[in-house]
Amino acid sequence: MRAARIHGWGEAPVVEHVPAPVAGEGEALVRVEVAAVSHLDVTVAGGDFGIKPNLPYVGGVEGCGVVVTSERFAPGTRVILRGGGIGLMRDGTWAELVVTKDKTLTELPEGLDPEVGATFFQPTTTAHTALHGVGRLGGWLADVPVADEHVAVAGAAGAVGSMVTQLALLSGAKVTALVADESQVERVAAGATVVVSGDDGAIAALASDRPATLLVDTLGGADLPARSRWVRPGGRAVSIGYVAGDDVRLGLSNWLLDDVALLPVNMIRREREARALLPELAAMLVSGDLTLDHETFGMDDLGQALELLGTGRVRGRAVVRPS
Repeated sequence: MRAARIHGWGEAPVVEHVPAPVAGEGEALVRVEVAAVSHLDVTVAGGDFGIKPNLPYVGGVEGCGVVVTSERFAPGTRVILRGGGIGLMRDGTWAELVVTKDKTLTELPEGLDPEVGATFFQPTTTAHTALHGVGRLGGWLADVPVADEHVAVAGAAGAVGSMVTQLALLSGAKVTALVADESQVERVAAGATVVVSGDDGAIAALASDRPATLLVDTLGGADLPARSRWVRPGGRAVSIGYVAGDDVRLGLSNWLLDDVALLPVNMIRREREARALLPELAAMLVSGDLTLDHETFGMDDLGQALELLGTGRVRGRAVVRPS
């Protein structure tokens, strides 16, 4: 079969022919229809993550495919591929075939196409967890119900940021959405106030007025502490991503003075909680209450997809069709 493998940390994947995997006891063999290209894939391939697969390895921690053999599902069943160490501790979805633990498979909800099936888990569950599980929308400040919450979303044109914006608006909160440039304004859900990062006046107003009760930040980087100062004292800043860098200098004296809680979102630890959200979030995608963009790449263009994703230039989620 064809597969894209990482042979060295920080190197582009190499598409090559490798032996097809064979399922063992308690495992399923799945033909991959669509594989996701995620920020976790970028991080793992860089070699700085806490989990390092043995080189060379087939990347891809998410996907959607059709069951070939399984003890749980009939052949031909379309399933979501995620968990069980795929793309981390065992070969992942950047291949025509993948073997995974049978118990990690989830049947694709009716009404979702494979591209959405391969990509919706991470952005929707992460956004929901950031707002409700970690950010406790409507439950963090005693004097602020959901209708009075003001959510600032940094990186609102990205897949997770877009979901945070949509879910916050659906919950009845006010939303200010930060995007990188004018070309991204159209990607933000109607109802949000959009701020372009180059608008110095708008950025200064956010810093001086501190109108937000919650910041959901998908960018990270050196400017995270400055963005946290858009939040009123007693509020919170929820950190999801690090496309702008993973090194942050907080400055304890100013942080204590600002009185804004900085909260991390660890979705690896919250995997079970995330899976429980799937029916609700899938139904919202099928109904059109939520929308998720994606860009499709060929297997030979995986290196380009990783580069674009790492610099925040992918529209929505990046997906690959192995065949």
